[in-house]
Amino acid sequence: MHVAGLVKEFRRVKRITGRFGGLRTFFSREYDVIRAVDDVSFDIDSGELVGYLGPNGAGKSTTIKMLTGILTPTAGTVTVAGRDPARERKANALNIGVVFGQRSQLWWDLPLRESFRALRDLYGVPSAEGERRQRELVELLDMAEFLDTPVRQLSLGQRMRGDLAAAMLHQPRLLYLDEPTVGLDVVAKQRIREFIAHINAELGTTVILTTHDLEDVEQLCRRIILIDHGRVLYDGGLAELMARYAPYRDLVVTLAEPSDVVVASADQVKRDGPVVTLRFRSDQVKAPEIISAVTAAYPVVDLSVVEPRLEAVISQIYTQRGLPEMVAS
Repeated sequence: MHVAGLVKEFRRVKRITGRFGGLRTFFSREYDVIRAVDDVSFDIDSGELVGYLGPNGAGKSTTIKMLTGILTPTAGTVTVAGRDPARERKANALNIGVVFGQRSQLWWDLPLRESFRALRDLYGVPSAEGERRQRELVELLDMAEFLDTPVRQLSLGQRMRGDLAAAMLHQPRLLYLDEPTVGLDVVAKQRIREFIAHINAELGTTVILTTHDLEDVEQLCRRIILIDHGRVLYDGGLAELMARYAPYRDLVVTLAEPSDVVVASADQVKRDGPVVTLRFRSDQVKAPEIISAVTAAYPVVDLSVVEPRLEAVISQIYTQRGLPEMVAS
């Protein structure tokens, strides 16, 4: 996938409010231009699993709609597997799968099995091959017990598994996921994360994931593209992002008796009775060195090293820029 200088603008009719025998609203012939995506560029190689992140209104969904061919860019270029998605919609549709967390591609009143059959026919998947793929997906997503249940009777987690299977029936090379775990319980989220990791690792499916649940990203993505106000803010490895914005670790120590802890290369940032939190820069000193210094000088009952969370790092980035924080679902 190649994206260069991507721009999407929307025109909105100006409204003028005036008083003429009471409060009235008038519509002018002038327009406000809203730039939802502003000069976005990136390349995604085959087989990558990329998190495309940003707060509400950052331009994530608009970008995805241009990548899938739903929207035509105002400017810039998009090529997916050598095709222009907006100009070659049919060919592009055969190459991609799409799952929007709040919308379903399944037939509401049909049993899940019949929805799958209809989609296989729609994509021209041969019967024997389609049956084989369906069996594999049903097993991977543990859907056998509700395969004959009408979609309208499925729980949110069951329907989401059905939508994931539906998106993969024609074995697309690229899968777009927009909030695939929104509103799900812990068990359902983990099952879906495991499925995404499986198709990426075993089938080589390229996955582009947009989500507000940053645990999805921590578990699945090695690369993230972070945007705000339609512009790319960061594009790179997750590990590199953490190293740049959170080069620290916390050592939480439980002492035999309440006491402050003073050691070189670490700062005490919190104490609650015998529990002390020390913070140190992992790029300057290693955790075993701090642990050795603490245990040599103080009677320690327990200790643990706490890694910084992506949620805290992303919130820090947006807070520093005066932007709304991303909140994990």
